Amino acid sequence: MSTRVPAGAPHWLNPDEERAWRAFLRVVVAVQTGTARDLATIGLSEPDYEVLSTLSERTGHTSTLGEQADKMGWSRSRLSRHATRMEGRGLLRRTPDPADGRGCFLVLTAQGLDALENAAPAHVQSVRRHFIDRLTPDDLIAIEQIARRLEEPQADGQR
Repeated sequence: MSTRVPAGAPHWLNPDEERAWRAFLRVVVAVQTGTARDLATIGLSEPDYEVLSTLSERTGHTSTLGEQADKMGWSRSRLSRHATRMEGRGLLRRTPDPADGRGCFLVLTAQGLDALENAAPAHVQSVRRHFIDRLTPDDLIAIEQIARRLEEPQADGQR
């Protein structure tokens, strides 16, 4: 009997792989749910916090919409709609990108910076409670190593 997988046939997960995959998904959901719930109590969503914190770290508190969308793994149109809502709340403003007629810059406003500075202590406390403080230093090193490995391009050019 051949153990070769026919071309095009799925290479199913074995029981160990299936358990690992499902455990990973449970961890992601648990941590994101906890931190999202904590941010919501202070009036921000996880995407709000991601945009605000990224802009705060950039020169001039500015990023192109495309760069931010890529960082978040979002489409430009999805981020554009989200940025419209954030702009309506006074957290950022948009300015035209002269290098890209279809693009724009996202610029952190003073109100957005205040919101971030007010949220940061609660956010770091949430990250500690739902993630950091529940792991050992060796666990944290292992997660960082795994993340680096998964960020590397695959041999076939896919991520």
